Amino acid sequence: MPHRYFTNELAAGRAALTGSDAHHLADVMRAKLGEEVVLCGPDGLEYLGTVTAIQSGRVEFTVTKGTTSKAEPDAAVTLFAGYPKQGKLEEVIRHSVELGVTEIVPFFSRYCVATPKKEDAKNERYNRIAAEAAKQAGRAMLPHVSMPLLNFAAVCDALQEDYDLALFFYEGGGAPLRTVLRPGCAKKIAIVTGSEGGFSVEEAEAAKAAGAVTVGLGPRILRCETAPLTALTAAMLLTGNLE
Repeated sequence: MPHRYFTNELAAGRAALTGSDAHHLADVMRAKLGEEVVLCGPDGLEYLGTVTAIQSGRVEFTVTKGTTSKAEPDAAVTLFAGYPKQGKLEEVIRHSVELGVTEIVPFFSRYCVATPKKEDAKNERYNRIAAEAAKQAGRAMLPHVSMPLLNFAAVCDALQEDYDLALFFYEGGGAPLRTVLRPGCAKKIAIVTGSEGGFSVEEAEAAKAAGAVTVGLGPRILRCETAPLTALTAAMLLTGNLE
């Protein structure tokens, strides 16, 4: 199977890789002229690229017409994840990208154990983790990890932007997920899960006021790193994106 790379330099039948990806292809994989790789552009399409030039820090290609990737779900899902402690967010990012998430937005809330610390540096690492997971999973678009929102009010503001459906997963229970999701029900979905401490009653009320549907994940209490992956898996299944 050809190696997979993401690039923003892709237009008019030509493309290029620079930086670490160019180094990996040219120096680590020892690519040759005429070799083929899969290139994914900012349009979310897949292209078959043929190496035409290898320079220091740059590899150039001719590319075929872009095709739609079977790996991309037909619903764009943004995961709002309560910020966990002890590096667990990396696990959530890696596996949610494998499952098909489009964007991950960490947030701090009333009962978060973690507190903001060196978030700029962490965000760079989080996006590298997302990129590697996207390559491994055969994704055609590069999911983005946003800088964390500093309180739950900011989450509620974000939910009112342009989502077709917002789901608030509450440990206090809610509607069964199968009554809310079905194939083709929404093109842009928001999923909100909490941190170790869960949500306060006031936060649950605020989410409802922001237009989110309160849903549950059954009678068991899931860990904060388990809940978002369970919610995302269930959403993908019920919308027909695990078939």
